[in-house]
Amino acid sequence: MTSTTLKTPATGDYEQPTGLFINGEFVKGVEGKTFEVINPSDESVICSVSEATEKDVDIAVKAARAAFEGEWRKVTPEDRGKYLHKLADLFERDLETLAAIETLDNGKAFSMAKGDVGMCVSTLHYYAGWADKIEGKVIDTNHETFNYVKKEPIGVCGQIIPWNFPLLMWAWKIGPVLATGNTVIIKSAEQTPLSALYAAKLVKEAGFPNGVVNIISGFGKVAGAAISSHMDIDKVAFTGSTVVGRQIMKAAASSNLKKVTLELGGKSPNIVFDDADIDNAISWVNFGIFFNHGQCCCAGSRVYVQEGIYDKFMARFKERASKNVVGDPFGSDTFQGPQVSQVQFDRIMSYIEHGKQSGATVETGGKRKGDKGFFIEPTIFSGVSEDMKIVQEEIFGPVCSVSKFKTAEEVVKAGNSTTYGLAAAVHTSNINTAIEVSNALKAGTVWVNSYNMLHHQLPFGGYKESGIGRELGEAALENYLQTKTVSIRLGNALFG
Repeated sequence: MTSTTLKTPATGDYEQPTGLFINGEFVKGVEGKTFEVINPSDESVICSVSEATEKDVDIAVKAARAAFEGEWRKVTPEDRGKYLHKLADLFERDLETLAAIETLDNGKAFSMAKGDVGMCVSTLHYYAGWADKIEGKVIDTNHETFNYVKKEPIGVCGQIIPWNFPLLMWAWKIGPVLATGNTVIIKSAEQTPLSALYAAKLVKEAGFPNGVVNIISGFGKVAGAAISSHMDIDKVAFTGSTVVGRQIMKAAASSNLKKVTLELGGKSPNIVFDDADIDNAISWVNFGIFFNHGQCCCAGSRVYVQEGIYDKFMARFKERASKNVVGDPFGSDTFQGPQVSQVQFDRIMSYIEHGKQSGATVETGGKRKGDKGFFIEPTIFSGVSEDMKIVQEEIFGPVCSVSKFKTAEEVVKAGNSTTYGLAAAVHTSNINTAIEVSNALKAGTVWVNSYNMLHHQLPFGGYKESGIGRELGEAALENYLQTKTVSIRLGNALFG
């Protein structure tokens, strides 16, 4: 069997693929291995899916290579765009089912999951529009030479996506890789394989040639490692932790020196000045850290508040955080569901305990919620120092620290004090402050008077140890293109 019937509270019964999607078909793994998918809300087993091994990765790569060298190469850029538009339309048609699957195996609130799928639709349409707009140019060097530069696809690409935004990261990766004419093997996170497999059904329905898109479920140490080190994969893209990003770079370098792009961790500062609209700032600071259960690489986990409003801000922030509804992700008013897994739950709770032992003050939260499922209360620490583990390391959960500052120079120094540089935010009514502080922060994205406002047209990625390359926008296309220069000597000049 390569599918099973599942049920969600929001959509009822649906058919869930459970096999590996290779060369246009759902198949069992060569070794017949499977693994269980756990519901983080109640810790029950949802179903089992096929586990990809090195052998399955190799089969998928061969299919992708054959498609790249064969039928896909003959497809015009215009038609590549049509395939992507069709896929986007199918995502929109099945929006509620896709969102329900995300909620089922990731635990995110259903309302949030629907927003994610909506962004997938926009992203796929956006890159469909780029497919026939990838252009080269002519460079005039002298009268006897005709030179042109063209952009070509890299080839077979491996993409490894995380569990915090399973479908959205799927779309962020699939859009540019296909628009630029490559073929792909994409590995979903072992915690959240279901939505990627359902999306594979839509790839097939959209009519993509066999082998262009291959989607596998498996573990990072096996299937992910096989992708990173495969000698016939030309480029690897990864979204996840900085620790794993380093391992992927090493594997890419020690194999065929494949090209690498990485979207990695963060420990983002969220800065509130005295002149900020305090109600607006509190709303965005709350959203900045507790959105998606804090399982967000750009989460605003280090909150800095200027001393003139610190006490007022802290009282109001605690009150706001206490109103976040934590519970059944299918509940209509739920904002925060469970953490994705037991491992992630234990990791977050260990950071909370370390913060307590280090002398930080728990202003609110700090405990498990309920006795079933991986739920954690929204947690706010104060009384922290910059050298504390909870201030320097990525927790990836609903936990933040709040610190007091005096001057812009002081807070910029603190904001830049970690090894990360993915995102930041500035809350102020002074446009000069907004621009000067934004320019001084070492971060790939800076939001002003908002947070987590990602958009498919805007490049996203990090400074320092937060990654290499950019997702989204026109910038993402460069990840999947290579430049060829052709220089033609025209012979003896006819004139002169």
